[in-house]
Amino acid sequence: MTNEEILRSDALTLAGLIKAGDVTSEQVTKVYIDAIRAEDGKYNSYITVSDDAVEQARLIDEKIKSGELTGALAGVPVAVKDNICTKGTLTSCGSKMLSNFVPPYDATVVKKLKAEGMVILGKTNMDEFAMGSTTETSFYGPTVNPHGTNRVPGGSSGGSAACVAANLAPVSLGSDTGGSIRQPASFCGVTGLKPTYGTVSRYGLVAFASSLDQIGPIGRTAVDCAALFNVISGVDDRDQSSTISEKVDVDKAASFDVRGRKIGLPEEYFGEGIDEDVKARVMEAVRYYEDNGATVEKFSMPIIEYAIPTYYIIACAEACSNLSRYDGVKYGFRPEGVDNLMDLYVRSRSEGFGMEVKRRIMLGNFVLSSGYYDAYYNKALQAKALIKKAFDEAFEKYDVVIGPVAPTTALKAGESLSDPLKMYLGDICTVLINIVGLPAISVPCGIDNEGMPVGMQIIGRHYDEQTILGFAANYQRGVRT
Repeated sequence: MTNEEILRSDALTLAGLIKAGDVTSEQVTKVYIDAIRAEDGKYNSYITVSDDAVEQARLIDEKIKSGELTGALAGVPVAVKDNICTKGTLTSCGSKMLSNFVPPYDATVVKKLKAEGMVILGKTNMDEFAMGSTTETSFYGPTVNPHGTNRVPGGSSGGSAACVAANLAPVSLGSDTGGSIRQPASFCGVTGLKPTYGTVSRYGLVAFASSLDQIGPIGRTAVDCAALFNVISGVDDRDQSSTISEKVDVDKAASFDVRGRKIGLPEEYFGEGIDEDVKARVMEAVRYYEDNGATVEKFSMPIIEYAIPTYYIIACAEACSNLSRYDGVKYGFRPEGVDNLMDLYVRSRSEGFGMEVKRRIMLGNFVLSSGYYDAYYNKALQAKALIKKAFDEAFEKYDVVIGPVAPTTALKAGESLSDPLKMYLGDICTVLINIVGLPAISVPCGIDNEGMPVGMQIIGRHYDEQTILGFAANYQRGVRT
């Protein structure tokens, strides 16, 4: 294989070639590391690149040859978002606050990657503490969308999506709190899965909003995402919110038939504020399903109107609590020349956090404060119950619900930072899924009139990753043949 063929191959293809002895993990990893060092200066998708990745791969090759490693993705390189702890490697969350933090332990998902025999290429860039939709709030500078140098890659997992789109990793891990896997996957033209809440352990994921955060895979295809989901999913005693769930049958997903399946289209996902090109591309994809035997029906979900306020109240309330631990005392950034404990607290947080993080901490403290708790936070929890009821009713009728991932394609750099409310409103199509813990996948479904990728979002019942991955794989198989 040529280097170019290696860089363009999907993860399961590479795994098959490595198992067959046509190429080694060491060769594949070296090609990727060389490509990252040569090309990532244009994209800034990585914060840290592994110094020992090639050596990791060489040892993995020996274990594959001896029969010790037989997993579906053994020998395949993977990139990891920089809010997922990696023992002995910087885990900064894209923040000055943690720019010197080297964890003494691996996150559960990282342990599972290593047990599978996957090679960690490095840690990917992200919005600071996963707070943002553009990967422009990173302390290490913005990531660039490989499809347009003046476009953002989305966020907060922008680095994880951009590195796959730029052929600098075959697969990656991101985290999704309100769309942070799906939206960058959509903007960068790759596939991203947000699993059911609890199916993947959050142990070792630096918390933003604990009831919303979920680690998930990003890849070129749905079947790659299915294979990586199988590696990282499973109950974990160290995460009390993790749950027992079934693995995905990758072969069934790859050969999934949509005949007789029912698809629901929420009218509110195709209404005012959604770009016409985005609507058109998603509806073309829906017609593909209809042409192949699925039944499509529009329905109304008025609760979508309350998605953004509900999400940002809950997310910011949990964020201000989770980020209270960063005080300059235990770990992380600590300013020099402090005079007293109060000065240490104030300067550590003032200098260590960026503006977007401070904004959300202040909003979270406000909605939890005496006199406002019932008016805001309690109302958001009531809205959450109504959102769950709306989806429960929808899934009594439909196998999946489909809509756009985002109202627009990738924004131009700088547009959202100047107007935070515009950035928040861009999450309208994704945040509902996190509020109620459903699984959803972003699938590329064409380009707009400026050549930027459009993503289709397929939403499923709790623990039914099998069906949404099947729908996604069916579409990808159909449009490629």
